[in-house]
Parts: sequence; C-alpha cells; structure tokens
Amino acid sequence: MSKVIIWNLVSLDGYFEGEKKWDLDFHNHGWGEELEKLSKGFGASAACLVFGRITYEGMRDYWTTAEESEIKTFMNALPKLVASRTLNQANWNNTRITDRIVEEIRIEKQKAEPGKDIYIFGSADLSDSLLEAEIVDEVMLALVPGQLGKGTPFFKKREHTRMFRLLEANPLKNGTLVLRYEPARQD
Repeated sequence: MSKVIIWNLVSLDGYFEGEKKWDLDFHNHGWGEELEKLSKGFGASAACLVFGRITYEGMRDYWTTAEESEIKTFMNALPKLVASRTLNQANWNNTRITDRIVEEIRIEKQKAEPGKDIYIFGSADLSDSLLEAEIVDEVMLALVPGQLGKGTPFFKKREHTRMFRLLEANPLKNGTLVLRYEPARQD
C-alpha cells in the first residue's frame, strides 16, 4: 500500500530554512553521494509530490531551470499537488492546485501503484496540518549537523504533545543522520 511521507532537511536546532525564505545554505553540508542516492530512490518510488504554495513556487523555479540530471528529470515529470487558496494556475508540468489537499492526497493514495508513495517536500505549515489530519504515515528528516540559531522551525509550537516512533536511523558519512519515524496514533 502507498504511504504518505514527509521529507525534509533540518538543522540540529530544528530549522528547515534560515532567517530568509529559501535560505538553505546549510543543506550543502548535508548533501553528498548518499543523500543524492536516497533522493533518486524517492524519484523511483514516488507516485506524487505534494507542496504548499511557497515551496511549490521555489521548487518550480529551481527545477525547471536546473542543470540536466536524473533528479531534475523526475522532479519535472512526476505528478504534483499544490495546496493553495491563492494560486489560480499551475505553470509547472503535471501540476494540480487544490484547496482540498487532504481529500486529494487520499485519492492519490488510493490510485497509487503498490510501492509508490506520496512525498511532501518542505512546506512546514502544510506538513503540520497533514499530521493534524492524521494522513501522514512517515516523517523522514535528514538531520544536518549544524546549528542555525534562527530561522523557520520545521515543527510549529503546539498545544498538545505529538509523539513519533522511530523506524530507522541511518548515519551518513558526512555526519547527517537520516531519521524515519511514524506518528504514534493517539487512542
């Protein structure tokens, strides 16, 4: 069965970007052959990519002009869903915009071929709302061994505790730690 997986790189102190939007310089410290191989695996196993509007716009601008690579090929070819109340049209191939993202992800999950997963990239606010909706099966984080001190936290402040169960911890040669969790369901 298909899974809904959140994927992001975060600093040791929990930020997924620096002070300014798209301040992702710390990603360069986490990136390497091992993370590239993992990313290529996402492309092979992805049924659909999901973004919030801001992440979509940045990813679209980057991947439509990036140098040719295997990752560029799958990023441009894969179906994409964008959660937005303000975008009126998609100008990245194979993209649909919706203001009913939870319902659309459920439909994509049912349609997906066995072993093909739905990946949410970036999009901290969207990730938080999907965790609240209990539609997420896994959270994968590449914990980059650096402290930003300030920026945009990946996890938002909460009124109640949300627990996760560790599925896998994979240390990379460059010190990045790839962590896979599943949300602990509240009974």
